[in-house]
Amino acid sequence: MAEYEACILGIKMAVNMNIKELLVIVDSDILINQVQWEWSTKNVKILTYLYYVKELFKRFMKIEFKHVPKIWNEFADALATLSSMIQHLDNNYIDPIEVEIRGQYAYNFPVEDPYGKPWYHDIRRFVKIREYPENATNSQKRALRRLANHSFHNREVMFQRTQDLGLLRCVDADEATKLLEEIHTGMCGALMTGFTLAKKILRAGYFWMTVESDSIRNTQKCHQC
Repeated sequence: MAEYEACILGIKMAVNMNIKELLVIVDSDILINQVQWEWSTKNVKILTYLYYVKELFKRFMKIEFKHVPKIWNEFADALATLSSMIQHLDNNYIDPIEVEIRGQYAYNFPVEDPYGKPWYHDIRRFVKIREYPENATNSQKRALRRLANHSFHNREVMFQRTQDLGLLRCVDADEATKLLEEIHTGMCGALMTGFTLAKKILRAGYFWMTVESDSIRNTQKCHQC
């Protein structure tokens, strides 16, 4: 994963410099084949980085990858080693990428609504096969396309992209209720507001369309908040 972190940092620097055409030189042949979808991976840790890199691709008009074996790139390696040994006195530094590894992955399994289809059913269907629901109006089709632009699916699990290119797993009504209870119980009495509860849920990596309004109703019913 260190190769992906280094790659992401370099690409983000190019984004901040408004570069539109980029040649990325890396010494990992595996990384190149994965980001170009020539090789697949089942490692859920790497998948998060992989989709992050793919999202960054959209910031460029043209981006290419070139493999240079480490043995042919000794000078760059030496510079990187020396740089890591120097204590910089100014404020120009690169923030590290923080990826939280939880005991249980958010990539587990979708939870179906016992009373019907989950709220993201039509979005997932449109992302997979680009098909609108039957009798959908033009405004509903536009809304569906807009939602689909910020979503992607991995097998049957649906994810929502955030503005900073993070990923939130979409949950149905049953799982949303459980999350509200679990996270609220853990912070009950700490001047919890609905907005605070909603932020906690999003930071935990979960999303549903009414997360904010549901969180507000949940805290309003609690006498300790």
